[in-house]
Amino acid sequence: MSQSSAISPAISPAELEARLRLHCLPELGPRRFRKLLSAFDSASAALSAPASAWRSLGLPQSCSEARRSSEVRERAARSLAWLEGDTQHVLMWDDPVYPGLLGELADAPPLLFIDGDPALLEQPQLAMVGSRRASRPGLDTAQSFARSLAAGGFVITSGLALGIDGAAHQGALDANGKTVAVLGTGLQCLYPARHKALAAAIVVNGGALISELPLDCPPQASNFPRRNRIISGLSVGVLVVEASPSSGSLITARLAAEQGREVYAIPGSIHHPGARGCHQLIREGATLVESIEDILQALRGWQVQPPTSPSRQPESASHPLLALLHAAPHSSEALVVASGLPLAEVLAALTELELEGRVACENGRWVGRAP
Repeated sequence: MSQSSAISPAISPAELEARLRLHCLPELGPRRFRKLLSAFDSASAALSAPASAWRSLGLPQSCSEARRSSEVRERAARSLAWLEGDTQHVLMWDDPVYPGLLGELADAPPLLFIDGDPALLEQPQLAMVGSRRASRPGLDTAQSFARSLAAGGFVITSGLALGIDGAAHQGALDANGKTVAVLGTGLQCLYPARHKALAAAIVVNGGALISELPLDCPPQASNFPRRNRIISGLSVGVLVVEASPSSGSLITARLAAEQGREVYAIPGSIHHPGARGCHQLIREGATLVESIEDILQALRGWQVQPPTSPSRQPESASHPLLALLHAAPHSSEALVVASGLPLAEVLAALTELELEGRVACENGRWVGRAP
């Protein structure tokens, strides 16, 4: 990660307060924040520098004028008070534990507010994104893939939005895995409101909520595309489950490609508008994904296998689908008819059985493998 050698990873309380004040300034984005720290060696020195010095760096006058305002001081003080919570942290871009992949970005966030486990950000992450108005099969697919990928050793990263994002977070939780939600608001303004319970569950179960925005920043349309670079920047790859051509998920996918990350897309029916964005990505070079193995094979070196007890049999060891598949190959639809199980349950079970190496999909039909 590119860091300024002039900045010490261990900062004083005064320097922390100064950085929080800089972070509150209007029009001071990541690049300008770094420019200030590089020019003045510290946030404290930058705050006390004359206005002419700020102008010489090409910084807006509004930034210089606001730095000593009572509002900026009060917002920084509220941030310091928030950091007294047991699970609440702020991670600076020059900290040794700042996530390395994210730190490679030219516009990496100068600081991240975190509610949860900061160490999680250095573990291999796979981003899952898609439509806010996803179909029921799309939601089932997202939840199933997230469950299996989390069980396979990946942290599932998404944006806490309705639709595919929420299904991905929930799938990881279902597998007792870890998940990271990157917010487009401040951490004290969780959005959407109906995902507050999901956000709380993420933290309680060892995951993390993160945001580069001030804690009290409300929902603003311009901030959601901006946060997408963090979702892709943290991750080794991005999986798009279901998206229209105008979906913000395609922004995340294209940012991922620019950042040198892998891009995966699940195809769908040519008659379903929600599949067109994925088809477009595939035409542009994204990897077509039909099964969990398409991702696991490509990212095998990144996996962190969760500890397992050698004496414990997988819950799916005696799954009823196995008997059917060992008897004869079946399509997914045929398994629904033969087993009497709902399609969503069949698809979820097939994904988990495939991850365990107990079934395989060959020419559109599922077959059982010998243990």
